[in-house]
Amino acid sequence: RAILLSIDSVTDAPKFMSAARAAARAKPVVVLRSGRHDTTRTIDGRAATHTGILARTDAVYDAAFRRAGLLRVQDLDEMFSAVETLGRQRPFPGRRLAILTNGRGVGAIAVDRLLDLGGTLAGLSDETRTRLAAAVPGTHPKAWRNPVDIGADADGPRYAAALEALIADRDNDAVLVINVPTALSGGCAVATEIVEAVRRGRKGSFRARPVFAVTVGDDVAGEILSRAGIPRFATDADAVEGFTHLVRYRAAQDDLTTTPAVLPDDLVPDAGAARMIVDRVLAEGRTWLDPREMADLLSAYGIPVQPVALAPDADAAAEAAWPIIAAGGTVALKLASPDVVHKSDVGGVRLGLTSEAAVREAAAEMLARVALERPGAQITGFVVQAMLRRTQARELIAGLVDDPVFGPVVVFGRGGTAVEVIDDRALALPPLDRRLAADLIGRTRVARRLKAYRDVAAADEAAVALVLVKLGQLAADLPELRELDINPLLADRDGVIALDARAAVAPLPPERRRDAGTGPSHARFAVRPYPRAWERRIVLDGQAILVRPVRAEDEGLFEAFFRQVSAEDLRLRFFAPVRDFSHAFLARLTQLDYARAIAFVAIEEANGTMMGAVRLHADANHETGEYAILVRSDLKGLGLGWALMGLMLDWARAEGLRVVEGQVLRENTTMLAMCRKLGFRLRTDPSDPDLMLVRRALTEESAAPAP
Repeated sequence: RAILLSIDSVTDAPKFMSAARAAARAKPVVVLRSGRHDTTRTIDGRAATHTGILARTDAVYDAAFRRAGLLRVQDLDEMFSAVETLGRQRPFPGRRLAILTNGRGVGAIAVDRLLDLGGTLAGLSDETRTRLAAAVPGTHPKAWRNPVDIGADADGPRYAAALEALIADRDNDAVLVINVPTALSGGCAVATEIVEAVRRGRKGSFRARPVFAVTVGDDVAGEILSRAGIPRFATDADAVEGFTHLVRYRAAQDDLTTTPAVLPDDLVPDAGAARMIVDRVLAEGRTWLDPREMADLLSAYGIPVQPVALAPDADAAAEAAWPIIAAGGTVALKLASPDVVHKSDVGGVRLGLTSEAAVREAAAEMLARVALERPGAQITGFVVQAMLRRTQARELIAGLVDDPVFGPVVVFGRGGTAVEVIDDRALALPPLDRRLAADLIGRTRVARRLKAYRDVAAADEAAVALVLVKLGQLAADLPELRELDINPLLADRDGVIALDARAAVAPLPPERRRDAGTGPSHARFAVRPYPRAWERRIVLDGQAILVRPVRAEDEGLFEAFFRQVSAEDLRLRFFAPVRDFSHAFLARLTQLDYARAIAFVAIEEANGTMMGAVRLHADANHETGEYAILVRSDLKGLGLGWALMGLMLDWARAEGLRVVEGQVLRENTTMLAMCRKLGFRLRTDPSDPDLMLVRRALTEESAAPAP
């Protein structure tokens, strides 16, 4: 019912991620990784950027596990506790917990543990308060709060009445019921009533809330709960931990089923301009982009940047600063050096300068200090910028790091000079869409500062999320990027702007150059992005048709399509009558791992209706793929099946598969005839004479008869 996984390290990230995602779709996978504490990375012996320091190896593993839909635990006790919970309770939407207890102290302790683990304490609806007041004599509805303490004298019926009220309350997502046996009420009697209340609640509730139970020191009562399928724990801390396991597992499952495009359709970066910048830096044998190149790179992807002026010496810096000062502004002066990654370490940043003389003096002081502390550092000049007056802006950090195992990783957190000390950051594997980017933001403490507070307006979180999405696109388009660091990225209600940024590049190793030469280097991604390059537009019998890879959001499209296909054609496709188009059924068809499967859907552009689809699923060794195809019953003879089969075979060749095969009912003569013309070899299935096995070799070696 579950997989327990112990890991020290991974060597083939794409293969691991593909296998892990496939397993996590079938059953819970709980992972324990040893060796969490390790040294931070560097680039070619140089000091790493803030982003590189924050992206510690174990944090990258954590991001990978989350994206694969795995539940990570920290020790063996937690591992077996998590499996016990997942084995008894299916994941549920939401994270709000209601707590029912017969003791104020134990309820308060449970709340503390819940908040320590990042959980959310549920509220109580007015209707629930009224029902609780009726269940506990002498109480008023307004007096009730969560945790719900029904008193030390609470018997079974009182527990049942209160529990049913909480199960029906839409203001919570789950209920934890705690019973500490007292001289006034027996644990077994209470447990029996809890079981009956759960049964009644599940029958009458629109969405029955899951119930967790704690029976302190009463194993007999615990057995009553366990036999009824109610997750039972020895302590409130264990129960709260079990609840958070389910919340985290559900969040990981949500990430698992998201396979976004590399970049949203409405964003078109100037990838050509960015490519020219990187190629020039590499041709000159440099590692770091200079500040002007950095500004141009970010601008090419629509990331707002504070304008920069480069000056070779102090006099040129003062001259560049004069227009800003003359307009009533103040100046920020920064050292420009490929050998000084963290300028603040050597006094390489001076803010609020108001005169040319101050600029010259600051430049001279920088040079003197660098000569003393970094005598061998190459100084290319100074960066001159106008100081921004955005008093309510929050300082953030956003960036990329190229992990040696998992490839590109997006980093987000609280920025500033103390970024490593604060260590408030979260990581995610690209590609990202807006939802995944918002989730990345929400996993940091600084996310709370982006909300409105006191007289400070809320920051534009959508703009912050979009920067993270764009960074994922940068990683896809420019595989030579080793690290990229925007710190600080200012965010307020007016949007975002990058004040300072660094990026390091390096030539691709030989094994990656082939990918870069054929387009975006998706092979570097641990999670294969939506393959937009395989979208096609064709015309058949005068109809304009879009053929594209299937996306997770196509579930509704498939449901409508199946209702337009005859029962006989559905039987020929699925080898049995199909009547139930459930979410689980449709999800298997639309939620794809592009590293091992593809499905192409044909859509009539005039009205957006689905016309047909073909799919191919590769085996674990990525050598053989099994295909299936279905065209709408009223569109046969149009040539769509031929077009879909041809595109599927092209994909198989591009992926390096050796063989494409499938099963076809003997009576499906149309499909068998097409297979013959496409070069498939046909033979009867030895285990079922009603089935034909069709096989198409894509290489000469594969075409040879099996020994």
